[in-house]
Amino acid sequence: MTDPLPTRRRSRFWLYGPFMLLVVLAAAWSAFWFYARGRIATEIDVALAREAERGRTWTCADRSIGGFPFRIELRCNALTLTSTRWGDAVRVETGPTVAVGQIYSPGLVILEVSSPAKALLPEGRALDLTWKSLDASFAWRSPERFALVASEPRGVLTTPGLTAENWGAATLEAHLRRNPARPATDQAVDIAITAKGTILPPIDALLGNTEAGEIDLQATLTQAESFRNGFNPDALESWRAANGTFDLTRLVSTKGKARVDGSGQLLLDPLHRVAGDLQLAAAGIEQIGGFRIGNLLGGLGGFLGGRGGNTATAPGLTTLPPVSLREGRVFIGPFRLPLQPLPPLY
Repeated sequence: MTDPLPTRRRSRFWLYGPFMLLVVLAAAWSAFWFYARGRIATEIDVALAREAERGRTWTCADRSIGGFPFRIELRCNALTLTSTRWGDAVRVETGPTVAVGQIYSPGLVILEVSSPAKALLPEGRALDLTWKSLDASFAWRSPERFALVASEPRGVLTTPGLTAENWGAATLEAHLRRNPARPATDQAVDIAITAKGTILPPIDALLGNTEAGEIDLQATLTQAESFRNGFNPDALESWRAANGTFDLTRLVSTKGKARVDGSGQLLLDPLHRVAGDLQLAAAGIEQIGGFRIGNLLGGLGGFLGGRGGNTATAPGLTTLPPVSLREGRVFIGPFRLPLQPLPPLY
């Protein structure tokens, strides 16, 4: 009788192999995440040191970096910016702030900032800001772009000796994107801003109308690299010297019965005042700067050939003669408006 063949032991690799592979992948991913976390912490320290050299000191209270396994989260219980670059100190303080980057979406950072914030400005001025929600995102892969969405933003500007000004909106959206179609020498950035339920004291005073408004603005800013280090007098002068322009593609502003549609180009003159030419159409405007105009705009448009000059004008609007800002004054056609001279921006 022949002895039975010995039973061949089956390999258990396929039983334990997938679990072992999973453990190896998890360990590798964890190592990668902690490596990325360390690199980001180092880059943040380098960036903060660079900002300090430029006169801007950022303080992130109780800084922590987390988000394992698929995100990198930088959290600050409070974020403070102190700037002394242009003489008088400017200090901005915000509530808890978190910046989030997804491991699987490199090049994109999402920012959430909790209300309130306070800005201490030169000459004893202060700006108190609140909002219901505020989210922003920044992508530095081509094309570079930035987006901000805020719900119920409010601002109170106080100036010693003057009545406080209350600014605000029901909703605010702002989008910036580097224009990939323009030549690189233009350094062009497209801008789109939409605000609803706006409260803007200077516009209220100009039009004598305190009703909430809406703004829809689309424009292209050239020589935008001038503002890479912030919006300040040095940046404005660099932009002016580089012949930067603000090309207004579309502006629609409504406020009660008043509406203005416009386009044009703005820049800074040698004395740092806003200058340029605008093409406007308007309706429902009763006064400008305390000067009652009633139906003057319609009559002026017809007298100077403005009415009907723009087939793209929305129904019910009167196309006005060109509006020019020059030498600190505002002109409609050949007529100068009785407004205060435009002050230099810096």
